[in-house]
Amino acid sequence: MVFTSNPLSLSVPDPFFESWLRENGYPEIIDQHTSTAITTSTTTTTDASSITNGFFISLFSRICTLLSLFTINPFSKLTNEDLAAQTPPWTTIFIGSSDSYSFPLSVSQARMRVQENVKRYARNYATLFVLFFACSLYQMPLALVGLISCLALWDVFKFCGERWGLDRYPIIRECLIRVAQCVAAVILICSNVQMALFYALGVSYAGMILHAGFRKLARAKQTPHGRSK
Repeated sequence: MVFTSNPLSLSVPDPFFESWLRENGYPEIIDQHTSTAITTSTTTTTDASSITNGFFISLFSRICTLLSLFTINPFSKLTNEDLAAQTPPWTTIFIGSSDSYSFPLSVSQARMRVQENVKRYARNYATLFVLFFACSLYQMPLALVGLISCLALWDVFKFCGERWGLDRYPIIRECLIRVAQCVAAVILICSNVQMALFYALGVSYAGMILHAGFRKLARAKQTPHGRSK
């Protein structure tokens, strides 16, 4: 990306300035400038070429950008601090308004949006996964019964282990744990819990990628040390 010339920043190359913006919590400036620069370039190119060629080139570019969303590793910048942070408000921050969304105009912009938004809304996406998993279990009663049965099995095993004093017999305790694990695995497989989990993972991952890719980068909340949260 190329920033507008400024006499105060002539000594700072664009790559270093962009890196500084990323490290200091200003990715929304890069996102906004990238959208403006690409839109201006596309408009100029369209004026100079035929409308038909410009339409197909733009359509092909958008399809490639959309497909590239599913090749991005959204968790590459995710940290434990992001998961431990406070959940952003759902309506005002996570969903936002209609102006909060736009089609990513390049693969690099899509990658930056996905990685930054996953960091910011990690807890929202985790909550959506739990919700989708609960809905999957509701649609598959047998899977729900199997999951509850496994939880009950481990509760019974823990209760019996404490009552019988299995801590004094580590070999027997280890054997019983392996047997309980095998029984739990059989119950989960026979009740199709893995299918409910697969559906929840697929829907929540697709929703996360699309939301993070189309959601514009908003100004992050600043901490007392000046770094964004």
